[in-house]
Amino acid sequence: MKNTLTLLAGALLISVMATSPASAEEILSVAASPTPHAEILEHIKPQLKKEGVDLQIHVFTDYVQPNLQVEEKRIDVNYFQHQPYLDAFNKSHHTHLVAVAPVHVEPFGAYSRKVKSAAALRDGAVVAIPNDPSNVGRALLLLQKNGLIKLKDPTNILETPRDIVDNPKHLEIKELEAATLPRVLDQVDLALINTNYALDAHLVPTRDALFIEDAHSPYANLIVARADNANSDAVKKLVAALQTQDVRDFIDQKYQGAVVPAF
Repeated sequence: MKNTLTLLAGALLISVMATSPASAEEILSVAASPTPHAEILEHIKPQLKKEGVDLQIHVFTDYVQPNLQVEEKRIDVNYFQHQPYLDAFNKSHHTHLVAVAPVHVEPFGAYSRKVKSAAALRDGAVVAIPNDPSNVGRALLLLQKNGLIKLKDPTNILETPRDIVDNPKHLEIKELEAATLPRVLDQVDLALINTNYALDAHLVPTRDALFIEDAHSPYANLIVARADNANSDAVKKLVAALQTQDVRDFIDQKYQGAVVPAF
């Protein structure tokens, strides 16, 4: 009887150990834009699985829900935004999200189906730009860099159309939701489009943009989390998997300069 009880206890211990949470995969959910963010995450998913992390990718096509979902603890982290956007979002939505690590830069570009160069823009041309605060400033700075306008403070990344002090071509600036910009290309003279939306619309930034930011852009796209999980083991493994030579090579080969590693 004693031997039987010992065997039963041993079997029970083995069963408990086999089902222990320590031996199970850790789930890490991440909100991401479709291109290139989700594609890059899909590339590293097998590597993370080997390290015990089940990466669950949730694709969003807007710039609001990914932050709200993380703030509300419905999703662990997100990957779609740069620091100026994160700062503006935290301020306007009273959220408390934190940047964890940079991954890539998507050089911001200007596109047109009506002209072949900035110099060819007509007087009174309609220029569409994103309507969120950080990307408004980013678009205006790019217009200034290419000689189309002058801003009150060319170092302020949060300038608005009210801060234009010189507009020799009398450009009409229209602020629209970032995701809609590729769809209005036929209706405007010029549109400044975030690269993820340009890629979704089958535009090739290095080929189709009239002008584009260079690789030294300060707008690196980040892994963003909450303060309570930013230093978790799963998030550390995610960052380590993203910041590798393998991911650098994947980005360079797949996006051909339209996306640039930032690590």
